[in-house]
Amino acid sequence: MSNKLSFKETKLNGLLIITKNIFKDKRGSLIRHYCQKEINSISSIGNVVQINETRTINKGIIRGMHYQYPPNSEDKIITCLEGEIFDVAIDLRNNSPTFLNWHGEILNQNNGKSLLIPKGFAHGFQTLSEKCRLLYFHTANYLKESEGGLNPMDPLINIKWPENIEGMSEKDRNYKYINNKFEGVVI
Repeated sequence: MSNKLSFKETKLNGLLIITKNIFKDKRGSLIRHYCQKEINSISSIGNVVQINETRTINKGIIRGMHYQYPPNSEDKIITCLEGEIFDVAIDLRNNSPTFLNWHGEILNQNNGKSLLIPKGFAHGFQTLSEKCRLLYFHTANYLKESEGGLNPMDPLINIKWPENIEGMSEKDRNYKYINNKFEGVVI
C-alpha cells in the first residue's frame, strides 16, 4: 500500500482536501500527515514553521473563524486526530471569484482527510463528537497583532453548522458581523 497523499480540489480555488492512506498491519498503523514534496507538487504553500494541537471536550462547540492579515498570512493544514469535526474555510481573498463563499468538510480520526487552507481564508470548526483533538500545520507564526476573525454566526456568510451550538469563546462571539463594504484580505 502506498503512503502517498492524494489531493482533491474544492469549489474554492486553492482549498484542497488531502486524503492520507492509512497503512495497517498486526502491529498497528502508520499515517503520513505531511510531505512537503508531495504537497508542493500540487500547491505552493510555504514551509511549516509551527505545529499546534487543540483539544475540545464537548460536542457542538465552535472555534473560529480565524485568519491572519498580511504580511503574516498563513497556509495551514488541519487534521482531526480524535473525534469528528465539521471543518470550515471561508474565502476572504478580495480578488477571488469565490469571495465570501465557504466550504465545510467532515474530518475525523478514521477517514484519513485533512484540509489544506491557503492564505486569505478564515478557518473554524464545530465539534460533532465529544473529545476532539486537532493537529494544525502553519506556515507562519501566530502574531496577535495580525489576528483577524469573523463571527461564526454571520448571516451574510450563513454557514450551515450541522449541530446545535453548545458554546464558543467570547472573542469569537463578539466579532462583528460584516456587511457588503467588507473588503476582505489582499494577498
